[in-house]
Amino acid sequence: MKWLLVAVLTAVTISSAVTQSHILLGSPVNSLCTDLIHPAGYSCTEHTIQTKDGYILALQRVASPAQNLTLQYGPPVLLQHGLFMAGDVWFLDSPKESLGFILADHGFDVWVGNVRGTRYSYGHVTFSETDKEFWDWSWQDLAMYDLAEMVQYMYSLANSKIFLVGHSQGTIMSFAALTQPRVAEMVEAAALLCPISYLDHVTAPLVERMVFMHLDQLVFCDLSETLVKLVDSLCEGHMDCTDFLSSITGENCCFNASRIEYYLDYEPHPSSVKNLRHLFQMIRKGSFAQYDYGFLKNILTYGTSKPPEFELGLIPASLPMWMGYGGSDLLADVTDVERTLAELPSRPELLYLENYGHIDFVLSTSAKEDVYKHMIQFFRARKKSSIW
Repeated sequence: MKWLLVAVLTAVTISSAVTQSHILLGSPVNSLCTDLIHPAGYSCTEHTIQTKDGYILALQRVASPAQNLTLQYGPPVLLQHGLFMAGDVWFLDSPKESLGFILADHGFDVWVGNVRGTRYSYGHVTFSETDKEFWDWSWQDLAMYDLAEMVQYMYSLANSKIFLVGHSQGTIMSFAALTQPRVAEMVEAAALLCPISYLDHVTAPLVERMVFMHLDQLVFCDLSETLVKLVDSLCEGHMDCTDFLSSITGENCCFNASRIEYYLDYEPHPSSVKNLRHLFQMIRKGSFAQYDYGFLKNILTYGTSKPPEFELGLIPASLPMWMGYGGSDLLADVTDVERTLAELPSRPELLYLENYGHIDFVLSTSAKEDVYKHMIQFFRARKKSSIW
């Protein structure tokens, strides 16, 4: 494993000048609608939003063939992906197995979020991806700007509250955003897969070693396409990528390992070093707090020597929540999930699957029965008074 860490460290310290900048007023390098949605026979429209700090993000709206005929949409639902992923993760299995397609088939008005830095995003009004300022963000910015803007856009367009679905980093973003009253009041209910607000019980071997080595302090460039290409090359005959994935996430019981080369055509997506550093801070400190700049810059930024905590108690007790988590997940550890539950003012509905790992909740071939049907029942129960 040591050679792998050296390879990763070498890759991410290579100049990020090789990354390809997105053209602001054109289309992204990749189109999720063209890549995955239209080929499956579903309609898909591209939408763009601009965050308050200048990032241009892509949202896709997906409808089933049946919706195309009736021109009617059910309740709006936003799918928010995790770290090193983008909106494509909800569509990488067959239409009968992928949550994005399944929700559309059940009549939901499906919207797909893609955060800044992913290959489906449009860039920034000022910076290109070769500018270090472009990558000056962590998950708290994804929560306060990206997710908040997505929710606002959908709420305004639908003129109704939305359902929110998050996986992994998407749940960190959701927890943080929902502590803000203006965001929480636009959300009807939230369903969180592998919910994370605390990370101090992470036991994934590769992650533990990277934290121990302070890899986040040794890397100075962006986790750009260079790292993505490295992972691709390692998995093409140099190592067993199923074992590599397990060393990061824990053992995954139910995803189709024979499709891993296909998954690598889409994942991983770029992220920022600052984002990785923020996550490692959470692991080291056992906190759910804003980014720690150090004593002096914390005072300048926050007015205090330590970064402010995100208080889960601020999430409204009236907001319905549902959570799915697994016994084999080494990132969203059960102990940390229980700490989250203890701090929430509400009592979320829970689905615990002993054999499920971190990736199973988005790529398991049996998740439709194991997970998604329970989520859909939860959402439908929130809309009993509706004609939908």
